[in-house]
Amino acid sequence: MAPIKLTSKNLSQISANGKTKIPAYPRDAAVKEGIVHIGVGGFHRAHLAVYVHKLMEQHGVTDYAICGVGLQPFDAGMRDALESQDRLYTLIERSAKGNFSQVIGSINSYIFAPDNREATIAKMAHPDTHIVSLTITESGYYYNENTHELQSEHPDIQFDLDPANSKAPRTTFGFLYAALERRYQQGLNPFTVLSCDNMQKNGSISRHMLVSFARLRDPKVAEWIAEKGAFPNAMVDRITPQTSAADKASLADEFGIEDSWPVVTEPFMQWVVEDHFVDGRPPFEKVGVQVVKDVHTVEQFEKHKLRLLNGSHSIISYGGFLAGYKYVHKVMENPLFEKFIWQMMQQEVKPLLPAIPGVDLDEYCKTLIERFSNPTIMDQLPRICLNGSGKIPQFIMPSIAEAIWVTSPFRRLCFTTAAWFIYVKGFQDDGTPIDIEEPMLEELQALAHEGGTNPIKLLSVKSLFGDDLRGDKRFIQEITTAMEDITRDGVLKSLPKYID
Repeated sequence: MAPIKLTSKNLSQISANGKTKIPAYPRDAAVKEGIVHIGVGGFHRAHLAVYVHKLMEQHGVTDYAICGVGLQPFDAGMRDALESQDRLYTLIERSAKGNFSQVIGSINSYIFAPDNREATIAKMAHPDTHIVSLTITESGYYYNENTHELQSEHPDIQFDLDPANSKAPRTTFGFLYAALERRYQQGLNPFTVLSCDNMQKNGSISRHMLVSFARLRDPKVAEWIAEKGAFPNAMVDRITPQTSAADKASLADEFGIEDSWPVVTEPFMQWVVEDHFVDGRPPFEKVGVQVVKDVHTVEQFEKHKLRLLNGSHSIISYGGFLAGYKYVHKVMENPLFEKFIWQMMQQEVKPLLPAIPGVDLDEYCKTLIERFSNPTIMDQLPRICLNGSGKIPQFIMPSIAEAIWVTSPFRRLCFTTAAWFIYVKGFQDDGTPIDIEEPMLEELQALAHEGGTNPIKLLSVKSLFGDDLRGDKRFIQEITTAMEDITRDGVLKSLPKYID
């Protein structure tokens, strides 16, 4: 039989085959859209949208359906996919136990901002909107990693700071400010700004960037946001690879569904969020979210995840790609990589991490190895190679900086950094050119070629690296040696030197 096109009217047919769960809750005008989400990609649809789906499905929550927003021209593809199937999509969970599919209906509407900026601002400013959530990637925050300030001179920020462009903003902060200014003028509460991006202190950064932006527009509005607003910190986790044509084909073959843009993910999911909301929130804890009382607890969970999971992803992605691999699980099938990653986690990262009551770090590390090794996810390395300038300073450098401070081992962390430095040059170990997606590519690539196997040129980028790194002789020696090893012998032949 031909696959059934995913639409609201076809849900009963899809359900009839007994293979796919469909939403059993009301949608459209029967619910209120309490959440506006900027950046509807794979991760959002595998994470926050799934938690909201569970609240609607299991607990009858009708006040927090999601209005998705696409700010960038490339979001037109997501708009077209979702609108063609009534904002429904299929979530496919893959593991060694088999595949499980369900239709998610928590995204109730979608606005493509380039076509209707006023509608976007009005939606955020609407009294029904209690939360504006974000998955805009690191670069969307215009955050200077070194100064910890807003990149106020960036052309996009400058455009949005010009009052003449107040009704046609480009950036997330331009839209957030315009909507909050309207709520301020109408005497409403601000909405909660909830970052779901994989960044340490994502809520604190969101607050500082938005208040800094607002001060440059109107100090009174900035003071109101700073005093009345809420920006919970959160740790998010669920491996979600890019959807491929093969994923769509397998959904049609195995489950009989034609979906323009399904989501493939793993069974594991985690969300730790600070209980700091200004205008109400859904009962997230009812569906497994770890809602904690203080930012310190979130930061401890964040530190575990960013430094162990994402730090390991860094060597899998950049080291694996240099060595010619395409998929995460294929990297993990190489015992050299698996041993390197395990020893980096156990010997270099874990000793620097805080203890959290009830969390067994050894078990967590074992779980990560199992997740990385899942052959059914088909997680592509280019996805996790994206935007290394926003990742290496967060996932690797803090461990190195602490290792410098306490004089603990960090050879594998230095090798991981060296792999990225070599990757930035644009060639795999066998000379194959690399298509790199990196916002700072032109600057970084020029410095990488100029420096050769000397890391100083790249380390001189002050927006990424601090003086504590540039001034440490042990670090400079270790990363230089690693760069020389990789340049001369390639990643695979160099790895044995870094394994006990």
